[in-house]
Formats: sequence, C-alpha cells, structure tokens
Amino acid sequence: MAKKISKISDTKKIISELNSARKSLLNLRFQKATGQLEKTSGIKKTRKKIAQLLTKKNQNIGLKNV
Repeated sequence: MAKKISKISDTKKIISELNSARKSLLNLRFQKATGQLEKTSGIKKTRKKIAQLLTKKNQNIGLKNV
C-alpha cells in the first residue's frame, strides 16, 4: 500500500515538473521569435527534459497497473 501512495506522489511531482518545463519551453520560443534568446540550445535541452519526464510518468503509470 505504501508503494502505491509513493508512486502517486511521484507522479504528481513529475506532472508539476512537466508543466513547469512546458511553460519554460513556451517562454523560450517567444524569446526566440522576438530575437531576445541568445542561447538557442536551451530549447533543445528543455525539449529533452520534457521527453524524459514523460517517459518517467508513463513508467510510473505502467507500474501501477502491475
């Protein structure tokens, strides 16, 4: 039972981090469009972080079903 509770809290944490990363990506895209972004590598790093968080979230959901 304790494992299920920890998995649920982990999933909620991952979802909040995911939302934060998506907002960050949106801001980076706006900065790029207006010419204010100097380090364009931030976009790639943020997209990679989003992909990693989605993978973790999907793995946690898969473990709940087992």
